[in-house]
Amino acid sequence: MKALITGISGFVGSHLAEYCLNKGDKVIGTIRYHHLGDEERHIEHIKDKLILEHGDLNNYEFVHRILKKHKPDVIFHLAAQSFVQESFKSIAETIENNTKPALNICLAIMDLGLDKKTVIQFACSSEQYGKVIAKECPIKETNELRPQSPYGYSKIALEYLGKMFYNVYGLKIVLTRAFNHEGPRRGKVFVISNFAKQIVDIEKGKQKPVIKVGNLEACRDWTDVKDMVEAYYLAVKKCDYGEPYNIGTGNTIQVQDMLNELIKMSHCSDIKIVQDKSRMRKAEVPLLMADSDKFKKKTGWKPKRTFHSTLESILMYWRMYED
Repeated sequence: MKALITGISGFVGSHLAEYCLNKGDKVIGTIRYHHLGDEERHIEHIKDKLILEHGDLNNYEFVHRILKKHKPDVIFHLAAQSFVQESFKSIAETIENNTKPALNICLAIMDLGLDKKTVIQFACSSEQYGKVIAKECPIKETNELRPQSPYGYSKIALEYLGKMFYNVYGLKIVLTRAFNHEGPRRGKVFVISNFAKQIVDIEKGKQKPVIKVGNLEACRDWTDVKDMVEAYYLAVKKCDYGEPYNIGTGNTIQVQDMLNELIKMSHCSDIKIVQDKSRMRKAEVPLLMADSDKFKKKTGWKPKRTFHSTLESILMYWRMYED
């Protein structure tokens, strides 16, 4: 299979690239010019096995050129502004970056006559559900969408673009609603990775034994990134086009409990926890728990890794990370 991964140097993209290579696939990836620094280390160990295209997916000519050149069998569209907190500050950029590249991909697919060949995965999000009522959990795909952030709304827009191009033009669009997924290489602005890095900085003497936190009451359904990329791979092969699919474990862990677990794994004692108001969202999503039965029945997917092992891998990553 010839696979194109947008945002290949990012957290999920780099893990998916590894997975595809292990399957024997030819892997092409896109990287935005401003991501040539820190993120490129995520693919440094496999760079010689990849075909990399540098450019901006918001530019139709760039998208058309790389699709004409490579004619991929599948496109994993992962490139996005994915930090919820940032979406409150950069509303226009979040909406544009999370919708226009997808629009360009679909238009180029049609212009090049690849609509019968290429399967496209749109990586949507559990943040589309937003303010979930406890009695609605675990959340099915039919649940009402009540997003609480510009990011959540941008992912609804992405999904509806996918539905439109499937229903009206027949494009092979797979829609995945991933719940939280974590692992090594996750950006330090995201909650688990941020806490783990703070702990490691404390271990290394770079930070006082104080962890700054935001809201610790939220509950999330966390999947290991390696399980998630396997799910994406199965999705493009087995899922029905134009249909949304939840992907998650079906279990939730409160942020407070996650932090307590990380602290237990640390090499330090007497770590103090201090709330930082700047880390609080304007509108919080209190609870997200996936009902993934639809996806599991279609693909046979099951998460293999424990949450404890995921936390260990994140701590180990930051312990080995060189600034």
